Amino acid sequence: MANLNLNKVILAGRLVADPELKKTTNTDSSVCSFTIAVNRKYAKPGEQAQADFIDCVAWRQQADFLSRYFRKGSSICIVGNIQKRAWNDQQGNKRYTTEVIVDEINFVDSKGEGPSRDFTPDSVPAAPAYSTQTAEPVKFDEADEDDLPF
Repeated sequence: MANLNLNKVILAGRLVADPELKKTTNTDSSVCSFTIAVNRKYAKPGEQAQADFIDCVAWRQQADFLSRYFRKGSSICIVGNIQKRAWNDQQGNKRYTTEVIVDEINFVDSKGEGPSRDFTPDSVPAAPAYSTQTAEPVKFDEADEDDLPF
């Protein structure tokens, strides 16, 4: 049997609070801890849907991006991995937390939806110039069902 190791998380929900950008003391790296509320799909008839509150951490460019473009209530989709860490608090007690370390952050709201943001034309990064037109349309041959390998 193959040895399979996979730690990948995709979450879509809303920010519980405004992201707060901080800098590490040693390396001056950007870090942003935040929580995403994700509604559960199931609920008993007549009951309000419940939500899970998932702690996340974004580093460097993702932290800067998050603090610049997202606010409390913003819809967000992230991709990352689950990480568990432990530390000793001020009383010497061992503490644990499980959080998602963010690799990708994606917008969910369309422009003009969600919480108001102070966008200016200079604050939005320029999109790469891609042409949606091709020189020649792609042509596909008709396939006979008898020729299919399945």
